[in-house]
Amino acid sequence: MSGFLRRSPAGVAGVVILVLLAVVALLSYFGLLPYDPIAQNPPSRFLAPSGAHLFGTDQFGRDVFSRVAAGVGNSALIAVVAVAFATVVGTLGGLVSGFYRGFADGAIGGVTNVLFAFPPLLLALSLASVLDRNWFTIAVAIAIVYVPIFIRVTRGPVLSLREIEYVRAAVSTGQSRWQIMLRHVLPNITSIIVIQVALSLSWAVLTEASLSFLGLGTPPPAPSLGSMIFEARSLVFVAPWTLIAPGAVVVLLVVGLNLLGDGLRDTLDPRNRGTRNRGKR
Repeated sequence: MSGFLRRSPAGVAGVVILVLLAVVALLSYFGLLPYDPIAQNPPSRFLAPSGAHLFGTDQFGRDVFSRVAAGVGNSALIAVVAVAFATVVGTLGGLVSGFYRGFADGAIGGVTNVLFAFPPLLLALSLASVLDRNWFTIAVAIAIVYVPIFIRVTRGPVLSLREIEYVRAAVSTGQSRWQIMLRHVLPNITSIIVIQVALSLSWAVLTEASLSFLGLGTPPPAPSLGSMIFEARSLVFVAPWTLIAPGAVVVLLVVGLNLLGDGLRDTLDPRNRGTRNRGKR
């Protein structure tokens, strides 16, 4: 941790942003928000930001801060589940593809190429439109989009590691291929996977917000940052805070995750450490 603090101020800034947003999301999860995010209060329509309503109220008198907090929690939940699924499936696929080669490599590579042929958002839209709309199916749709990325990220290093002497020595001792992959290969690519997870989380947040903006995200009345932005388009001249608040939070969430990913790359990637050491000399 001390190395992370010393080597990556940007990464520390990302952690600070994410911790603040996590606190806000937890307030929503434990029911500690000042107002119910879905409760309507018509007499309080279009109230400007104040001490009573930090981000103002919307066209239905709902507290925007409470809705944004709940939206952060929903977006984070979908992004974490999606990336967790993509990490497990993609990493296993990359391990098998790179270590076994042959038919397994060809089959997994073919599926990966097919998925890469579609633009990520278009593929997510297609999957989300044919699945039942709830937070879990949205997470699965986003996960399928990012599985090929983890396969590609994992496969390359595995191809190199399978030829290293200690891996060959493990093969000669009679260990099974799965034992070798899990005990000797996977630990050596963990840093690459961790970096990719942080970066993929930011993409997943953007994808979820895009789906919600297009009406294919978490169904109402559950608050979603993307749907809040969509609803606020027509209110920008009447109540601009209804658009600014969720938009700013999406930006902060994505920036925080990207800064964290950059910080992890600076700390964990040995190539970056070598570059810094040469620069110091």
